[in-house]
Amino acid sequence: MRSLKVLILEDHPFQLMALHQMLNANGVFDVLAADTVEVACQALDRRGHVDIAICDLQIEGADGLELIRHMAENHLARALIILSGAEACVIESVAALAEHLGLKVLGAMQKPANSLLVNQLLRRYLELDQDPGEPKAAEPRPAPELLNLSATELAQSKEQWMVYYQPKVCLDGQLRGAEALVRWQHPQLGTLSPALFFPLLERANLIATLTWHVLDQALAFSAQCQDQIGSALPVAVNITPQLLLHDDFYQQVKAALHRHAVPPSALTLEIIETAGSALNDQQLEGLLHLRILGCQLSIDDFGMGESNVQRLLELPFSELKLPSEFVRGMSQDARKAAVVAGALIMARRMSLNVVVEGVESADDLQAIAALGQPVIQGYFIARPMPGAELLNWIASREQAGIQHLANA
Repeated sequence: MRSLKVLILEDHPFQLMALHQMLNANGVFDVLAADTVEVACQALDRRGHVDIAICDLQIEGADGLELIRHMAENHLARALIILSGAEACVIESVAALAEHLGLKVLGAMQKPANSLLVNQLLRRYLELDQDPGEPKAAEPRPAPELLNLSATELAQSKEQWMVYYQPKVCLDGQLRGAEALVRWQHPQLGTLSPALFFPLLERANLIATLTWHVLDQALAFSAQCQDQIGSALPVAVNITPQLLLHDDFYQQVKAALHRHAVPPSALTLEIIETAGSALNDQQLEGLLHLRILGCQLSIDDFGMGESNVQRLLELPFSELKLPSEFVRGMSQDARKAAVVAGALIMARRMSLNVVVEGVESADDLQAIAALGQPVIQGYFIARPMPGAELLNWIASREQAGIQHLANA
């Protein structure tokens, strides 16, 4: 095991000594030991950044949360191991907060710590640098080349906005459609995710331009699939509530469907939850027109917004979409599993389809399969890809024979 630098915050002398010895037994000798948050902060200020902090939550005086925030805000630790005898729900909430602050949580240990688990968590840390798929704590900020672009220059980059598609499948492996996701294929900066340019387009009032571009490209691809695989591929496109205020919103969607000869039932509009985005009568009327036409309507990131439970009761949705925050790690989290199970039961009673996104592991897929039969979307199935690659992906699956996902 390569050399690591570890901080221990533990106010029980015997536990502190035992942890120190466990680290030494695993080849970790650069250890900072502290029995209070104040001493831990002083050690970090004096000795600098550590690879891992092992943090007891229940400390006399300032508790372990204060150290976690201090380390995150000052970039003094990369990863965290939670050490506590607190209730599981408290530990899980602390872990979620630490991840949100930017620390990688390796796991939690109930007191007293044991050497086998210490070894496993240390190895998990070493695997971070070896796993190219390891999620990052935060997206990088837009490059100066983008920040300096005027609204006119941003609008002129429209031809570089490429639509990628992430497939959605049933548990029996059958393809149910794809979500259209935008990427900016920048000539100097390469492929950029929406987080790097979406705020710039918002400030330049170009979200409507972007949305109509994605919708047009997605319907064109759906029509292409109709020619190549025999049926229009159902596509889902994200829509902000503000776009529904446009007087011609319904007419533009209807015209786009007609232009590409795509049946309305092949288009799902995913309504994005935004702050203060309660819909008025005009927006509701536009959505009703689309539902009457035959389009599908999905409430995106269900459970994450302030009002989307009420919105689900008021608006003509045909689908709800569970976000990755509820799904990732649910095989090891009984509370997440309970939330997903409750949403599936509610959706079934309301005759709504369910899409579960963010499925990234076989364990989470098995946990979902045990609860119901939703449509699945996530990296475990496939990453977003250009249209040509998706057609190849579809063809390769058909040639190999489609397997039931829960048995794959």
